[in-house]
Amino acid sequence: MPSIRRSAEEPPSAAVSPRPRLLGFLPLVFFLAHSVYYWKNGGLGNLLWMCNVANLMLAAGLMLGWRWLIRLSVIWLVPGLPLWLYYVAFTGGWLLTSFFTHVGGLIVGLAALSAVRASEWTWLHGFAWYVILQQVSRVATAPELNVNVAHSVYQGWENAFGAYWQYWLATTALTAVGLWILGWILLKLFPPGGEKAAGPNA
Repeated sequence: MPSIRRSAEEPPSAAVSPRPRLLGFLPLVFFLAHSVYYWKNGGLGNLLWMCNVANLMLAAGLMLGWRWLIRLSVIWLVPGLPLWLYYVAFTGGWLLTSFFTHVGGLIVGLAALSAVRASEWTWLHGFAWYVILQQVSRVATAPELNVNVAHSVYQGWENAFGAYWQYWLATTALTAVGLWILGWILLKLFPPGGEKAAGPNA
């Protein structure tokens, strides 16, 4: 994980006030419920998908009062929703626990982001985290799960690429551009300097 540079207005002890911190229990419950499903039905490696991990990061960020971790989770929960909807629409892979990790997690994340505001470099941190977690998924998960498309070309795109490395380069570049655009949008929607009061460490 890259080091996170904080501004003079955002001390390391940072604050998120006690009430928003309690929101952290929601994404934690979402993640645990999803974990129970995969524990009972197999496929625990699916918990390493970016959106699932983002719920765990959001819970930790809220509970610990780490603004950078809240922002990092949100920048992955936002694109995760349309990707999940696409998956549900074309494969019928509907799970109630998955609904909570994607829809519920995003609602909590945006509510938290409205308090902590966006940051200029979150897109870059999000990209670095994507590369790291993808490689972790390649080592720690079964190839047939293809978690975070770490093993093979995503189903339906096989004819567009001659080899996995070509697909990886294309999707990695697209991810970087997409995160930059999303980071810019979040900055417009949640500009810095509008943090809600959170006590002496705000």
